[in-house]
Amino acid sequence: MPNREEKDFLGNLEIPENAYYGIHTARAVQNFPVSGFKVHKELIRALAEVKQACAQANMKSDLLDSKIGRAIVEAAKEAAQGKLSEHFITDAFQGGAGTSTNMNMNEVLANRAIEILGGQKGDYHMVHPLEHVNQSQSTNDIYPTALKIASIRMVAALSVAMARLQGALQEKEAAFSGILKLGRTELQDAVPITLGQEFGAYAEAIARDRWRLYKAEERLRQVNLGGTAVGTGLNAQREYIYSVIEELRNITGLGIARAENTVDATQNADVFVEASGLIKAAAVNLAKIAADLRLLSSGPLGGLGEIILPKMQAGCSIMPGKINPVIPEMVSQVAFQVMGFDQIIAMSASAGQLELNAFLPLIAHNLLNGIEMMMNAAILLRSHCIEGIEANQGRCRIWLEESLCKVTALTPYIGYDKASELYKKAEKHGKTISETAVENGFFTNDELEIIFSASELTRPGIAGSKKINKS
Repeated sequence: MPNREEKDFLGNLEIPENAYYGIHTARAVQNFPVSGFKVHKELIRALAEVKQACAQANMKSDLLDSKIGRAIVEAAKEAAQGKLSEHFITDAFQGGAGTSTNMNMNEVLANRAIEILGGQKGDYHMVHPLEHVNQSQSTNDIYPTALKIASIRMVAALSVAMARLQGALQEKEAAFSGILKLGRTELQDAVPITLGQEFGAYAEAIARDRWRLYKAEERLRQVNLGGTAVGTGLNAQREYIYSVIEELRNITGLGIARAENTVDATQNADVFVEASGLIKAAAVNLAKIAADLRLLSSGPLGGLGEIILPKMQAGCSIMPGKINPVIPEMVSQVAFQVMGFDQIIAMSASAGQLELNAFLPLIAHNLLNGIEMMMNAAILLRSHCIEGIEANQGRCRIWLEESLCKVTALTPYIGYDKASELYKKAEKHGKTISETAVENGFFTNDELEIIFSASELTRPGIAGSKKINKS
């Protein structure tokens, strides 16, 4: 493949002739062959939109020739649509606070704009990556701005996935509302609960996550675009600074606003820590739900077996017929990974020094991939698991009767001490609480039917107190 030669202040490099990237990108590829992970596609999209906004604002401010500017805008639109995605080749792990990613974008847009104008790639006299595409900008204001835009979009998508998960859980809450079962605290028998109430609690937790994610989006709207290198706006005209935010709002459709203190917004990355923390909270809830589903479906004959999960795949290469709870297991792993991402984001944000945080690429990688993984996990948990869950009513009834937990509902009528004695007798003779209470003359079967009904056992108040008087 023929090459073209490009030059920077470090020397010359051969670049593939058909490549839209240039020498700065090539040096980054040489310097950071670290992980094999590429910069997230949503960050590339957002960065292209920021470049489009900057070109439009520069033209509006008479800082950029309109012919060159229109070509850059057209190239940026193509990049935002993913048409040039194979040319964004820098590793996600890179030094320079995102400079390599910014230069990758500058060079791709410059070379595509040169083509649009009828020139040959590498002819930077026509469109220059720095003097034209990067005009009035610094990596230090466009990169965090793009990261916030990408985060807002992905958080919104995650919120939709969580809303649908909440809906599926609420459907199970209604479907299982009449199924009385044994409640458990500290994995020990507790008072009765309905299976629907358990799923209703899951739905409520997810509802809180939706609200938290909404608030995270609000926090991310303040950007430092126009602050250039350290937030002071050096080398950016005032007209451009105010125009570029308006252009970006129109391009993205998001309520982007210029930060009141762009020096602060350039130095500090705590907003990403806050957003990550809220996403971690959602991961905690998904992990709890996934763990409960595995426990409730355990067995199916040697465990609790109170619910039946959809059968997704064969579970074992040696044990015929074995089916494992693979979807909840996957969800747990995603949740644990996101919790780890959150710790990395916190460490990265705390490592910023003076006027800039050099570790924004690490924050971007962990935040955006964490959001994407959470979204996919929520979608799969709903579609491949929750929607297909069935209740094993017989098993719920057996555990409830064998547990002796219903004795708690008798305490208001006969007192704690007598209820304890009743428990001991039932346990000693291997009988249910109902059988033992009737045999010892405490209640009739009709009275116990009222006290132990699902509606009485799972709501506030003394079970059956209005219908039964033992005083």
